[in-house]
Amino acid sequence: MNTNSFAFEAAFGTSRQLPPSDLPEVAFSGRSNVGKSSLLNCILHRKRLARISSVPGKTVTVNFFRGGGLRLVDLPGYGYAKRSDSERRRFAELMEGYFNSRRTIALVVQLIDLRHPPSKDDEQMLAFLREKQLPFVVVLTKSDKLNQGEYAAALARAEDYFRTSGAKRLIPFSCVTRTGREELLKEIETLV
Repeated sequence: MNTNSFAFEAAFGTSRQLPPSDLPEVAFSGRSNVGKSSLLNCILHRKRLARISSVPGKTVTVNFFRGGGLRLVDLPGYGYAKRSDSERRRFAELMEGYFNSRRTIALVVQLIDLRHPPSKDDEQMLAFLREKQLPFVVVLTKSDKLNQGEYAAALARAEDYFRTSGAKRLIPFSCVTRTGREELLKEIETLV
């Protein structure tokens, strides 16, 4: 996959604004501050293609990046406590609208922080993906923030937890060391 061909295409704040799906899409989903935008920049070898911030919940729209005959979709993060109820409802409507709008979703990349067990929001998202029968991989982010012993223990817990999740694959990932980058790109290429 030629990662240099990707460019920002558009951002949408409501599901009514979403255009029809005319290319295969790879959607990136996860909690706020799990590293979706950083991961996108990492796999595309870009520093600022997807906007990142140290403040959780920066992505408030569905962001489309087009290249190589497909779209990468940066979805808003869920679970951020400092949002108003109306903003949470808008995010829920936006996410449901995205997944229910007859899109050509080739793969969902579900990001979960390796340092912590899946949250209730993560579990709900995984159940939703299984219910919709969407192909998905689980990417365990921030693996570089653990020492070797912590990493081995966290990975063993994750493997045990996700054994029956329905995920096509479990990929430990680090934007710092680029661990998991090639595996994720291969997974995307295989499905698209």
